[in-house]
Amino acid sequence: MNFRGAIAALFGGKKDRTGTTWREIGTYNSRFYPFQGGVYANDVARSCVHTLAEHTSKANAVARQDPALERLLRVRPNLYMNGKDFLYKCRTLYEVNNTVFVYINRDERGRAISLYPVPNCPAEAVENGGRLYIRFQFAGGQKLTAGWDDLLVLRKHYNESDIFGDSNNAITTSLQLLDTTGQGMANAIKSTANLRGILKSTKAMLSDDDIKRQKDRFVADYLSLENSSGIAMLDSTVDFKAVDVKPEIATYEHVGQLRENIYRYFGVSEDAIQGKLFGDAWEAFYDSAIEPFLVALGLELTYKVYTDRQRGFGNEVVFESSRMQYMSMDNKLKLIQLVDRKTMLPNELRAILNLPPVPWGDEPLFWQDPKGEAEGKLQEADNVDRKTMLPNELRAILNLPPVPWGDEPLFWQDPKGEAELKETDKEPEKGEEDASQTE
Repeated sequence: MNFRGAIAALFGGKKDRTGTTWREIGTYNSRFYPFQGGVYANDVARSCVHTLAEHTSKANAVARQDPALERLLRVRPNLYMNGKDFLYKCRTLYEVNNTVFVYINRDERGRAISLYPVPNCPAEAVENGGRLYIRFQFAGGQKLTAGWDDLLVLRKHYNESDIFGDSNNAITTSLQLLDTTGQGMANAIKSTANLRGILKSTKAMLSDDDIKRQKDRFVADYLSLENSSGIAMLDSTVDFKAVDVKPEIATYEHVGQLRENIYRYFGVSEDAIQGKLFGDAWEAFYDSAIEPFLVALGLELTYKVYTDRQRGFGNEVVFESSRMQYMSMDNKLKLIQLVDRKTMLPNELRAILNLPPVPWGDEPLFWQDPKGEAEGKLQEADNVDRKTMLPNELRAILNLPPVPWGDEPLFWQDPKGEAELKETDKEPEKGEEDASQTE
């Protein structure tokens, strides 16, 4: 049972609604047609899309105060897809069409029970009873009209339309040039692999049939696959003059420029495609190409799945991805000091190092005070954490969830905040001691 033939079964028997075309601001025609330029058919463009979708699919969904929805997003969003496939599919449709719709299938109480990315098909915004609907026209002629509130909508190159993202026409020229370059190289190889020349007969006034017969015999004898030696032998009545064919083809630099145009359009690089990004390069790639999509998807889920009252009580969907997995081993080991300073839990660091959790790893530990019993004193000023950042603020930068104790400032040397330097605790200066003895 495919998507188009199972709309009634999967979506609760929804039927097509009649309505008038939705009029956008500026009277823009609110219809969407999939891009026909063959973006996904090009190998370079597909590599870019695959790289973005593969890294996006590694994110973990977190539904705060809603473990059922979190389990749905992570394990099985719909009949056909697991959590990774769902994110991969959404990101692929997003890049290829610049617009992706995800249908929210709800139970009788309005709770989301499955999420279906709508396949690539024409769509139209319609109005019925003052409400906005999207009508999808599938390849088999079947239609589905879904309410705007039941659709997650993510758009890229969001400019002309209020409903849909713009098309990928901007990259058409580069795709066509790259395809033409590839075909030109193939034809050049084929043309240079054959013997080419002019066959001249010394006999005078040959008929057209004789000329054709002599040419065909020469081709059959010397230009066929059976002539593996590459040597031809002629008598004095025939003269063959070879024609040196040197077709013009694009240089490596020209092809590289076309590939770079496509890379820039999708926001990836050769290193990203080959999995060579680490450290700052990976951080930049994640911030510019992966995180914006996850933020948009989280916001759509939060608004479309939950009511205003539920959002008021803190229900929210976010997607988290461990950027620290792509750090070098030296930088990973430097994170040990964050465990010492109660910013990371031991098990979180062990996960980054690809180590299994330990029973004590979910409790914060201090390097100087692992048992929590020390009543330390402040040491030298340059050895003291100066309460510049809260632990949860740093955890947010590291893309880690907040912890209960993370909103209180902590000193590294004084985790309990109990140390107080008192004048009585200080040793008297030498001058003061001499003065007291004199008295």
